[in-house]
Amino acid sequence: IPPNELRDLADVAKAKLGKSVILLSSIDKEKGKINMVVSVSKELTDKYKAGQIIKEVAQVIGGKGGGRPDMAQGGGTQIDKLDEAFKKFEETI
Repeated sequence: IPPNELRDLADVAKAKLGKSVILLSSIDKEKGKINMVVSVSKELTDKYKAGQIIKEVAQVIGGKGGGRPDMAQGGGTQIDKLDEAFKKFEETI
């Protein structure tokens, strides 16, 4: 799933869940890359910053990321570390 579609999915999930911090990812096996999106409800951006969260999570998979307090995207190439990236996300929030 391309990053723009991940962002759209995150918006849908956020609308259904209400106050939330969401991490979505997809693997592009042809390119050997992971795409990630972090979305934070506006009510929670004083406590959680999507841009900071994605930076920390993407480092785990050998990548980088950035964005706004409510929406950020990133990625990396170490597909075998995706589970570790989700653990880092849980630790961060």
